[in-house]
Amino acid sequence: MGSKATFLVGLAVGFVVGTRAGRERYEQMKNAAQTAVQSPPVQKATKAAGAKATELTKAAKDKAATQVPKLTETAKNSASKMRDQLDRIPGRQSRDGEPAAANGSRPVEGDGL
Repeated sequence: MGSKATFLVGLAVGFVVGTRAGRERYEQMKNAAQTAVQSPPVQKATKAAGAKATELTKAAKDKAATQVPKLTETAKNSASKMRDQLDRIPGRQSRDGEPAAANGSRPVEGDGL
């Protein structure tokens, strides 16, 4: 409960100090921020950062385009290996619909089983 009261006191003090600074101080800070944003060095840095971001985005897109086919092939191979492993589990149906034997092999036709 004490921390709640401390927070409310701090909020009240901040409000009073803020209102004493008033609209005039707010306008001063706003104008200073606008002046800084419109200054040539800031404009130059902003353009340079935008150009670099565009360059990095294009490079990432190109790299992704070359990697996707490789990732797709890897995923297909891994899925195929996983299916083969699952086919060896006793009691599971294989891809051809026949149940797997206990040792992972399938019964041979005419084997009498």
